[in-house]
Amino acid sequence: MPFVLVPLLVGSWVYCLLILVAARKYIAVRPPSLSAVEGVSILKPLSGLDEGLEDNLRSFFTQEYALFEILFAVRQESDGAVPVVRKLQAEYPGVASRLLIVGEPPYPNAKVWSLEQMMAVASHDLLVMADSDMRVGPDLLRVTAAEFAADPKLGVATCPYRAIAGASLWSRLEAVGMNTEFFGGVLVARMLEGVKFALGPTIVARKRCLQAIGGWDRLNRYLAEDFVMGNFAAEAGWNVILSSYVVEHRIGSESFAKNTAHRVRWARSTRRSRPAGYIGQVFTNPLPIALLAVAVAPRMWPFLLPMTLLLRGFAAQTVAGDVLRAPVGWLLLGFQDILSFVFWIAGFFGNTIEWRGGRYKLHSDGTFTPD
Repeated sequence: MPFVLVPLLVGSWVYCLLILVAARKYIAVRPPSLSAVEGVSILKPLSGLDEGLEDNLRSFFTQEYALFEILFAVRQESDGAVPVVRKLQAEYPGVASRLLIVGEPPYPNAKVWSLEQMMAVASHDLLVMADSDMRVGPDLLRVTAAEFAADPKLGVATCPYRAIAGASLWSRLEAVGMNTEFFGGVLVARMLEGVKFALGPTIVARKRCLQAIGGWDRLNRYLAEDFVMGNFAAEAGWNVILSSYVVEHRIGSESFAKNTAHRVRWARSTRRSRPAGYIGQVFTNPLPIALLAVAVAPRMWPFLLPMTLLLRGFAAQTVAGDVLRAPVGWLLLGFQDILSFVFWIAGFFGNTIEWRGGRYKLHSDGTFTPD
């Protein structure tokens, strides 16, 4: 067994070193200093009264940018988010905004249905698609619009995000994982193969790019429509980047059951979006591998465990602290790494997910249908 685990652990050490290099390469990129004047349409799909929703939405109304509009979409007038939107519209009458009641979607991905309806009436070519749990600074539009103004071939940009946990333990654990492990993987992928994907919480894209890759008719079959959006854009010759602008992902508080359900859904979706990359995630959790190696070869612990803790700690601090400006969460880091390893293994099993009250079957190409 040590003959298997030790090479895996060494691979994990190398991966930690790659994170350090990839993070420095990302930090070295400076946002353009251009003053963009292009209009921007912000698309906000909503479903229910999320924790902190009013403050999240207010951060988009207070953008320091000359020309923008905000479009909201809910399925029913009775949605809990509607009173919040109405209140903010009255509070900021100078901001062009509109609330769409889009009805029930004709396909499983309700978020895509909302985005499709909003894009159809959007006034501008540059779109900012942001989930309801995003909170941003007043310079989001200024920075991201400048990135697009600096590159006429830029089609899609993903905004990195630091996770802000809610009160529950499971929320705090997930935030630690997102801020140290998940985004570390994003940076390594960016360095090794370029950005050929997008990440869902906040995406900036040109309308004409989305139309050129087949529009929502092509994307609506996928659970991870964000990933394939960036992938299809890159394949079509558009530039895809990781933006220099970091947003906040307010993940809220969740019970153990809800947190487990969505983390398993995420794992199963990722396995189908990037099968080879998902297998490679074995290297992203060095601590569990080190503990397994020490369990079967106790005499090796004076070398294996300290080196693992050192490299994992440096990588976590670099990604969370230096890139995302988020706390590492040292007291929870080890527990989260073990938990993440368990969810990674669970992602290899099963092909069904629970999502927004429905049960769906995932297919090998990343599409999904009602189960």
